[in-house]
Amino acid sequence: MTRLTDEHFMALALECARRAAREGEVPVGAVLVAGDEVIAEGWNRPVAGNDPTAHAEIVALRAGALHLGNYRLRNCTLYATLEPCTMCMGALMNARVARLVFGAWDLKAGACGSVIDLPRDPRLKVGIDVFGGVRSDEAAALLKKFFESRR
Repeated sequence: MTRLTDEHFMALALECARRAAREGEVPVGAVLVAGDEVIAEGWNRPVAGNDPTAHAEIVALRAGALHLGNYRLRNCTLYATLEPCTMCMGALMNARVARLVFGAWDLKAGACGSVIDLPRDPRLKVGIDVFGGVRSDEAAALLKKFFESRR
């Protein structure tokens, strides 16, 4: 069996981000993977759902927890097109997601090293392997195009 790559799963997250853009939402997408299987996906939905917590990562985590029948998502990897904010990073850590792979860095609200670095804060004692910058140019271009169209 061939192990699927981070680039492959990030491409799926980018498709979710494109769906968010089509729906008028900020184009951020996420997929939750267990082994080589996508068990959940999400895209930004705060406007449509009148829900400030409906970020792509949270939507995917909720769907993944329902799929597995467990709020602990051990041995899962979340792929997100944008560096998670503090809310999303807190949820990832509380869910005990093993690994996070993200695309573009968020220099305004990122919680994985850009603004703050929650996963490496020794006071939190929750380990999560974080890898950023996968297909970052594509993810950043989607965001740039979206915001330029709003001006």
